[in-house]
Amino acid sequence: MIEIIGVSKKFDDIVAVNEITLPIRENSVFGMIGTNGAGKSTVLRMMSGVLKQDSGEILIDGLEVYDNTKAKSRLFFIADEPYFFANANAAEMEAYYKSIYTKFDTEKFYRYLDQFGLEKRRKINTFSKGMKKQLALLLGICSNTKYLFCDETFDGLDPVMRQGVKAIFANEMEERGLTPIVASHNLRELEDICDHVGLLHKGGVLLAKDVEDMKYNIQKVQCVFATQEEEEKALKALQVIKDDRRGTLHTITVRGSREQVEQVLRQTETVFCEILPLSLEEIFISETEVIGYDIKKLIFG
Repeated sequence: MIEIIGVSKKFDDIVAVNEITLPIRENSVFGMIGTNGAGKSTVLRMMSGVLKQDSGEILIDGLEVYDNTKAKSRLFFIADEPYFFANANAAEMEAYYKSIYTKFDTEKFYRYLDQFGLEKRRKINTFSKGMKKQLALLLGICSNTKYLFCDETFDGLDPVMRQGVKAIFANEMEERGLTPIVASHNLRELEDICDHVGLLHKGGVLLAKDVEDMKYNIQKVQCVFATQEEEEKALKALQVIKDDRRGTLHTITVRGSREQVEQVLRQTETVFCEILPLSLEEIFISETEVIGYDIKKLIFG
């Protein structure tokens, strides 16, 4: 388990991270969302021991991470701009990381290289941005660490490669209990991969919740009510967060379980009614609007 407790970090007069607290469970995918400057990269660098926090604690399985090789042996950090030795190729980077991570799986690494179409003897400085991201991910995965920290991992990957990486994550989680922590400015990139999501804003944690819990407790309903009286009765009985109307068609975001919402609707006379799945984006918009923020401006500009 990773514990981030009351952590702060300043650079001169700039507060990059302000007293954040986050528990990150094992064997689940944690998504860290936030605009550029929200503090995501700084948090990841402190979690990996590259930077030392000014205050608070960061514990990897109960171990302080900064200046602690035992804690660092349990994690692999992939920066937004992955670093490779000058003029190195994939085989040379594999040899380097194998000398550091004792459980590095060479056979798996070269199998993945073939699957992704990456040449082991080709100079990495001739790779595209997406190819470099792929190589960094494969090195991280094959290092067989318990935790994998990824900063803007899917940025630069095409949709096919993105799905391939997600499939590898799922397989590694099932086989050996890998715990990926993925930071991104794009909520949509993490839509179908994260179990738990934290929203960072101006160095603080605005929201941190389990995705399934959020999906369970918020529903989206599209319906046309039979009469004005039925509309008023239903809206009064439901915990309405948002009601968008286009003519007689209501698209209502409501708080509560699907069963609770269905019970109200069964007692309401409608011309048309259905409960629709919500995207992670829609859930976050609903949750942050309640506490006075517009996530569309925070995340999507």
